This record gives sequence, C-alpha cells and structure tokens, in this order.
Amino acid sequence: MMCIQFAKPEEKQEFSRFPTKTGRRSLSRSISQSSTDSYSSAASYTDSSDDETSPREKGQVNSKGNSDFCVKNIKQAEFGRREIDIAEQDMSALMSLRKRAQSEKPLAGAKVVGCTHITAQTAVLVETLVALGAQCRWTACNIYSTQNEVAAALAELGVAVFAWKGESEDDFWWCIDRCVNMEGWQPNMILDDGGDLTHWIYKKYPSVFKKARGIVEESVTGVHRLYQLSKAGKLCVPAMNVNDSVTKQKFDNLYCCRESILDGLKRTTDIMFGGKQVVVCGYGEVGKGCCTALKALGAVVYVTEIDPICALQACMDGFRVMKLNEVIRQVDMVITCTGNKNVVTREQLDNMKNGCIVCNMGHSNTEIDVASLRTPELTWERVRSQVDHIIWPDGKRIVLLAEGRLLNLSCSTVPSFVLSITATTQALALIELYNAPEGRYKQDVYLLPKKMDEYVASLHLLNFDAHLTELTDEQAKYMGLNKNGPFKPNYYRY
Repeated sequence: MMCIQFAKPEEKQEFSRFPTKTGRRSLSRSISQSSTDSYSSAASYTDSSDDETSPREKGQVNSKGNSDFCVKNIKQAEFGRREIDIAEQDMSALMSLRKRAQSEKPLAGAKVVGCTHITAQTAVLVETLVALGAQCRWTACNIYSTQNEVAAALAELGVAVFAWKGESEDDFWWCIDRCVNMEGWQPNMILDDGGDLTHWIYKKYPSVFKKARGIVEESVTGVHRLYQLSKAGKLCVPAMNVNDSVTKQKFDNLYCCRESILDGLKRTTDIMFGGKQVVVCGYGEVGKGCCTALKALGAVVYVTEIDPICALQACMDGFRVMKLNEVIRQVDMVITCTGNKNVVTREQLDNMKNGCIVCNMGHSNTEIDVASLRTPELTWERVRSQVDHIIWPDGKRIVLLAEGRLLNLSCSTVPSFVLSITATTQALALIELYNAPEGRYKQDVYLLPKKMDEYVASLHLLNFDAHLTELTDEQAKYMGLNKNGPFKPNYYRY
C-alpha cells in the first residue's frame, strides 16, 4: 500500500600491540571482526570535546524535561538542528513524501526501532517517520558513525536516541538494548542497517516478533543474514530487502561511491590521481562507481573479480582484470569493495610498495586483514585523524585509512541527495509492510515492489526539471503496460 566535523588534529602517536585501557580504546576495538567496527561518518562538531565522561554516566534532560535518551551532549542540539536543516534542502523528495502523507498518518500506531548511521540525513528520515505517525527509538549501527550534535537534536525533539561517536563495543550493545528494552513499549517495526539490531532481538527478545509486522534492511551484510534466517526457517516476520532495490543499488551504491571515493581520499591523503596505479577489488555497483571516478582523473585502474560477468563488464569498460598478487608490488593504491573477508591478506600487505595507500569501500572492516598488522615488529604511527602509517622493520610504510573501515562515511561525507533516495525507499518499505493486509507477505525476504522503486525515482526527477514522456493508449496496449507503470518486469536488469 503506497500512501502517498571539524575534528581536532590528533597528535602523532605510536600504537603498541597491547594498548592501555584508557589511552588505546579505539585500537582494541579495531581488532573486532563484528560489524560494530565498520567505521563511518565524517567528523562532527563534538569530536574535539575534552569531556571524556561516558554518556552512560551522565544525567541529561532535554528542554522538555525528558531523559529517555543517551547522547554525548544534549547542549549541542542547536548545532545539530542547523545540520538537519541543511540536509533537508537537498532531500526534497523525502520532504515531499512527508508533506504528501503526513495528513494521512500511514504509520499511526507504528513503533519503529531503528539501528542506522546517525547523521543529519538519517535525522531527516527519522523526523519524517515521526511526522507520518510513528513512534521511534533509535541507535547507531556503527560505533564511529554518529554525529553527536545530530543525535542531540533528535533527543531534543523527543526521539529516544542512544548513540554517540566513539562508543565501545559494550556501549554499542547497551545502546541497542536500551532501544528495545523499554517498559511499556514494544516495537512492531524494525529498520536495520547491518543486521545487529535484528540479531539482538532474536537473541534477547524473541517475543518481540510475535507482534512485529516486519523488518526493513538496507545493507548487503544485513540482507545476507536475513536470507540465512529464511533458508534455515528461522525468519519470524516478513522482511523487505531495500539494499537490492533498483534505487538503492544504482544510486546509493554506484553514483554515491563515484563521488565519495575521491572526496575521502583527497581529504585524508591530498593525493593527485593522475598517473597513479590503482587496483579496485570488486566490480559490483560500488566498484564500478570507484573505477569510473578514478579513471576520469587519469589513474591507471586494475580490477580484481571472481564473477566472470562482472569481470567482462570491467574489460568492456576499459579496465585490466588481474589477480591481486599480479599487481600488488606495483600499485600505488588498493581499494576493496567486495563485502567479503580477507580480500587483502597479510602476505599481500607485506608485498606492497612503500607509500601504498590501502582503504575499504565495503560495509565492514573484514576485507583488509588489519588484525594481522597488530604485531610487535610493526609500528603504528598516527599521521592525522583516521590516517595511520604502518611501518615495517626495514622502513617501508603503507598508509592505512580509517583502520580498514568504510572510507567514505569515515573520512568524508555522503551527498544528501543520494541519501534522500535511500531514505525515501526505506520510508516506503516501512509503510508497505506496516499497512499490508494479513497474508500479503509471508515469513520471507522480499524486494521492494517495482512500482515503489519507480515512485521514488519520480519524486527525485523534480530536482532536475525532467519531463517524462507519456505512453499513448495504443503504445501501452502494444507493450502490454499500464500507462502509469510499472514499466519494467521484475526480472529486468537496469
């Protein structure tokens, strides 16, 4: 049913293998292979705060006397509100959806628990859900992704948000638990990014699924987990796979990464791309976006692939498809974007040339074997925020960005317009699952209906003053189409 930051420059520091409890918390966290460590978000205004007190130990209230939240500093709400206002300007489609549907309140009675990156753009989504009638409790899907001032702005608005930048792993799970485990309040909709929230509910609060109407998941990792549950017969409610919707794949994954890969690399390394040799591991939508951007600036780009279809696409687009070991000694930069683990091994890190830049554009930090670099013979030298030199005994060094975590959200920002597309898709998926009549969706994983994908796209065309051609009755009959769509069958590959 469609009802329509600027961080304080960090002093250079060396990291030992065994960090102290107080001074090396981020190092110990980085060794974890869980998705809690997929780094994200550009620096927020509150990064440079000297207050090291854990938000869990603070007693904070907003201007209305509400204390059902846990953020770094509620006093930063005004800064967060300004950032949200800026994001709204380039998220006109989501704002349009809010305006069109808020009178109908299609989410009235919905109790949404969300676990996503908490940025200004996500805040626009959360406030849209509230405007459409939902009650929301929110936490971060990533220990580094939260913009503290934005979390404060949401808390000031009255959203029960539990998140701050630089959480420990224990904090991460505590925040999720606080969102779910609220006396007198039980979620009936789940919006997840990575599957950690869904995992926690299955593990600790399985009774939630007795009343839940569905799960909306936007990441490849979370979707993979859902399909595993479905295959094992353990998926208790319908789930909507937003990650593989056309609007998410083609715009968030392709066009967003085409711009943000360059932004992240420039901010961290000041590199000039012309003439540099770069290997991109993976030629899915993310890899395609990265390769296109790098090639346009004059880089010599190699591609690694396991899939012959993607490999053939790379060849036809003018890229050499090689094995990583064949080019590892000569390239100036290695970029992973496969969603897999151990794509770059310790042996390959050992064989890289001096000064090679290593980074990841995939969802989590499992693609580069960073844990293998935590050995006594190697020295970690912090150069600037989220940039480390890893120095070998012979003096060779590589440049590791964001400790192998998601580069674009770690070291730069993501365009609000692209996130508007994803957020609008998420909102429509929630509306669809919440309002679907009993029996429409079974306990399985579904793709967003094609008609909704087209609707999301049409909302964003207004930004470009684009004018769609309309089918005549004769043309529609000839093609066997409804004049109002959908215009492509589900099996069509854009």
